[in-house]
Amino acid sequence: MSDMRINGDRLWAALMELAQIGATPKGGVKRLALTDLDKQGRDLVVGWGREAGMSVTVDQIGNVFMRRDGTNNALPPVMTGSHIDTQPTGGKFDGNYGVLAGLEVVRTLNDLKIKTEAPIEVAFWTNEEGSRFVPVMMGSGVFCGAFSLETAYAAKDTEGKTVGEELARIGYKGDQVPGDHPIGAYFETHIEQGPVLEDADKVIGVVPAVMGLSWYDCVVSGMEAHAGPTPMGLRKDALQVSTKIMQEVVAIANRYPPYGRGTVGMVQVFPNSRNVIPGEVKFSIDLRNVNDELLNTMHEEMLAFIDKTRSETGLKISIERVSYYPPCPFHPECVDAVRNATAKLGYSTMDVVSGAGHDAIYAARLAPAGMIFVPCKDGISHNEIEDAKSEHLEAGCNVLLHAMLERARIV
Repeated sequence: MSDMRINGDRLWAALMELAQIGATPKGGVKRLALTDLDKQGRDLVVGWGREAGMSVTVDQIGNVFMRRDGTNNALPPVMTGSHIDTQPTGGKFDGNYGVLAGLEVVRTLNDLKIKTEAPIEVAFWTNEEGSRFVPVMMGSGVFCGAFSLETAYAAKDTEGKTVGEELARIGYKGDQVPGDHPIGAYFETHIEQGPVLEDADKVIGVVPAVMGLSWYDCVVSGMEAHAGPTPMGLRKDALQVSTKIMQEVVAIANRYPPYGRGTVGMVQVFPNSRNVIPGEVKFSIDLRNVNDELLNTMHEEMLAFIDKTRSETGLKISIERVSYYPPCPFHPECVDAVRNATAKLGYSTMDVVSGAGHDAIYAARLAPAGMIFVPCKDGISHNEIEDAKSEHLEAGCNVLLHAMLERARIV
């Protein structure tokens, strides 16, 4: 069984066919959650699942579970999956690879007439990207109880259309109560969405954890004044004070390597005039690290610096934490299953902590979970030029196959 391999050409062909639904001129995909294009993509993947002999269940938030029976269906299924919705300027592989890799595992087992003791399921989760509806990772979040079905149904897009309405419209508002679906173990295969594997020239990333993140909105209030007559020492320049905080965000991250991250990605300056000293600046802060202790230390250092800056400058500075996702360590047995499969298959490998969120984070709240990364070109994702080598995608799917079989057990 150690010689067992998936059909890489078939996996690639499926990825390219799905990518035609919502294809963009630059070679990417725009298939936003719960649009007509999403329905087409869902219908295609569900059709493939049924052709592979799988039964299909849809829950009330539109999560889809495609099941290949085991010899003991009383056991909870060994599940894999991801999502097929994309960013407005998305690529062919983000999410889609994880779903179609799972389908290819099932097709390979069918080809080889291999039976497993536990059932195998392939899931795709609703609105992982969060580009049309907020919050992100909506389907898996409702599934694990992170927020309510009612909250998700009420979420609106920019045109005022709700998740509940759109699920019903495209025919994917199922009957099963989210969470009333057992999981024995969960694996998710994904392009890395970063440059680490490519830079290290490694084929497989074993993912022991996903970074936690804290998001903040910061507002610095000073006083607008004429840029010419106002002496430097008498200014209340909100932008100059803000830049000190922004630099400290980066400095804090650099103090806690290798997984410390600090980013200011959004800035609004008022009145945003060439010859007016800025009177108010609003900006975002994004802090990340691999465990709660480090992330909390970064949080406390940032608040202390803001207190110090407020005292030294006399300016009003407000800071509000608007989102928090705790770090997610994956289950040692699932991480080991990925590591064992990679060693068995002889691929080059390294551990890679994920800096991005994935549905596996929420699945890990309910069952043992793990992730497999493969390189993507230049580490680029959420972009139409997102790309990955077919041999890397094949390798990741081979690892998935063997990792799942370790948990599902061949009979």
